[in-house]
Order: sequence, then C-alpha cells, then structure tokens
Amino acid sequence: MFRGLRSFMTTVFTPLARLLLALRVSPDAVTVAGTVVVTAVALALFPTGHTLVGGLLVGFFVLFDSLDGVMARQAGRSGPWGAFLDSTLDRVSDGAVFAGITLWFVLHPDEHHGLWGIAVALACLVLGSVVPYARARGESVGATVQVGIAERADRLVLALVPFTFLQVGLPVVVLEVVLTLLALASLVTVVQRMATVRAQLMRQGA
Repeated sequence: MFRGLRSFMTTVFTPLARLLLALRVSPDAVTVAGTVVVTAVALALFPTGHTLVGGLLVGFFVLFDSLDGVMARQAGRSGPWGAFLDSTLDRVSDGAVFAGITLWFVLHPDEHHGLWGIAVALACLVLGSVVPYARARGESVGATVQVGIAERADRLVLALVPFTFLQVGLPVVVLEVVLTLLALASLVTVVQRMATVRAQLMRQGA
C-alpha cells in the first residue's frame, strides 16, 4: 500500500543520508536509535493515554524507517548484517507498538468493548511476529514467499492513525474495528504463506 511513499521518502532522505555519513554516523546506529526511540515512546506514552503525541512521534519514526537503508547504499555497506539487524529490530519496535496499545486498553477498562480491544491488540502483537517469521522460515527452506495482504508499514500506519486520534475524540470502536481487520489480515497472510511454502516444497519434491 505504501510502496510509493517509501520510494518518495528514499528520494527525500538521500541528502540527509549523505549528511549523516559525512558526520560519521553509521547506518547501524540509525537503526538502533530508531528502535530505542519507538520502543520507549510506545511503552511510555501509549499506556498512559498520551496517544496524540505518542502516535505522531512513532509515525514520524516509521516514515524514517528507510533512512538506514539509504545510508547503507550510499556508503556501499548494504549486506546481510544490515538486513538482519534491521529486520530483527523491526520486530522489537512492532512488538512495543502493539504492546503499548494493548496496555492502553488494559489501563482503560471503562472503555466500551475494552476486552475486545485487548484481545484484538494481542492478536495483532502475536500475528505481527508470525507473519515475518513465516516468510523468513519459508525462504530458509528454499521457497519464495512474496504473498501477503499487508506489509509491515501498512499494519503500523493503519493501527497508529485511529489510535493517535483517540485523544481528540475519535471513538474507540473505530480503533477496535481496525485492529480486528488487521488481525484477520495477518492471519490470512500467515495461512497464505504456509500454503505457498507447502505448494512449492511439494513441487520440488515431485
């Protein structure tokens, strides 16, 4: 969904990437710093109800997610280590975002359908980790796993938008519906990837 935006941001980030490299900032440092900030903001501001500031800050850093990759390509350092570090730390920041949303529901039990919100936020947290694992594990056994309804950036943005505007009066039910749809989309993606890997391995075996 946001591939076009990612390409645009890559173009925008090129001058900034060159500046950071000139200042001897490494792509790995940017990756780690982004993860630390997103995790700290999500776990500190989300549960305490500062959804507007927290959501805007996390959304800002989500847009900067491709900066480290642009820097690595500019420096000629693109390789397996950078990809591994980025993918691993993405799981940390994603988990923190959905954990923060889950904690918001836990700490606001008076909200309408609060248990529903907790359940679907937890489902997004768990399934959001299984989706990339299914792809990585499938590729490790020789399959090509490119199927899926929503990519990482799609899931984060779609969850963050309604959550961010709760503080300015958006009904909680809107967030709950979005999280429910995201959980279902993640589940469908897992099933799609399992079916894809199975079909490819069966063809290889034949």
